[in-house]
Amino acid sequence: MDNTIVWQWGLVILSSLILILFSPIAKNAQQFFKAENKSGQAPNFVLLTSSLVISWIFAKSITNAANLGLSFGLVGGLAYAGYYLSFCVAGIIIYRLRTQGGFKSIHQFLHQKYGRSALWLFSILIAIRLFNEIWSNTMVIGSYFGAAGSSAYYASILVFTGLTLVYSLKGGMRSSLFTDLIQMALFGVLLAIILGQIIPQTDGGINTYLQEGTWSMTMGLNLLFVAIIQSFSYPFHDPVMTDRGFIAAPKTTLKSFLWAGLIGAICILLFSFVGIYARINGLEGEAPVVVSKTLGVVMMLIMNFIMITSAASTLDSTFSSFSKLVTIDLGWVNEITVQKGRLTMAVLAIVGTIPVFFNPEILSATTVSGTMVIGLAPVFLLWNWTVPKLSFHLSVAIGILTGIILIIGCPNALLFFDGKYGDYLSLNILGSIACFLAFIIPKGVQTLLAKT
Repeated sequence: MDNTIVWQWGLVILSSLILILFSPIAKNAQQFFKAENKSGQAPNFVLLTSSLVISWIFAKSITNAANLGLSFGLVGGLAYAGYYLSFCVAGIIIYRLRTQGGFKSIHQFLHQKYGRSALWLFSILIAIRLFNEIWSNTMVIGSYFGAAGSSAYYASILVFTGLTLVYSLKGGMRSSLFTDLIQMALFGVLLAIILGQIIPQTDGGINTYLQEGTWSMTMGLNLLFVAIIQSFSYPFHDPVMTDRGFIAAPKTTLKSFLWAGLIGAICILLFSFVGIYARINGLEGEAPVVVSKTLGVVMMLIMNFIMITSAASTLDSTFSSFSKLVTIDLGWVNEITVQKGRLTMAVLAIVGTIPVFFNPEILSATTVSGTMVIGLAPVFLLWNWTVPKLSFHLSVAIGILTGIILIIGCPNALLFFDGKYGDYLSLNILGSIACFLAFIIPKGVQTLLAKT
């Protein structure tokens, strides 16, 4: 084992042990599921905003941003940053759900308005999302320790997942928010160091990065428009985000969501510079990995550490959200306890790691699942409309069908855009139109029948 790998193992183990040591322990359900402190106070603006940002700047996300920068230049980074419009959409809708509708959670809203079947269907969708978050982020960590399928690759994934689970078990959501603040600060410092290293090495400096790429549909704009369309539905199937929308005061929450969207988009765009650096220098492969190898051992370790930081923040948030889903939102248990929450975390850690051994593509965890839930857009954008329960099921079903068509292959008759992600954009436009129609038509039919 070379010295670099030894240092990387040291970073994973040492950083995890520090978080395990300093992570607060939850002594009751309010602390474990609602992130209240010992005095019973809700998270403040800084804590909530930092948690929102870093929980979405995950290892999968920054790897995708860098790879898109490599493929398309600045347009690629901007395309992925487009997903951060989700924060603004979710923040505004959740604020209205709480202040105008009086709802205390997404699940309460769906159960009350569309019935238990809607609650279950929605819960299945977000369970799949949480399941995807485990393997898609830990696979990124594994890539820094060895080739996919190697013993070092699998070992690093198992150790990293296990250590992150340990500190998550201590405090649940409270641990998640506390460690997110630390991880956000680390991410900012490490990103600044990386940019300070690569930008001066490029002729023309930052202007070269800002001018790299072609502004055309086939060279990244397809994905930008996909991201914008999905931002009106994508956030609502991500409990890591939406759970944080109900734990602080409504105005504090709205302010945090809006700032998180701006900060997150800037961070993800800046990290795409890593891919643009690789593009300028003719490098090929996973952008963060190949770039780190060209910058020396120290920068390689810094790049590895930024991945560890971002992946850990996402994993602990995912564990907390899944725990809340099973223990509280679905109403499976009569008594809500910290012990039951911890048990569900352990189950997800095991089940969510299994796909790692089948080497799926990490970008598909975002783009395909994002297409499958476009049916949630009318449900939440038109949340205060009075429509039949059938409207929810038809809209969501069409979204799922659209995602399935994307997986099996889009017929040429449905394609309106050429190039990479042209099929994604075509189906997301057609699927979104169909979902809104499916949501509205039952109300029209109901009105007509009432008049006859």
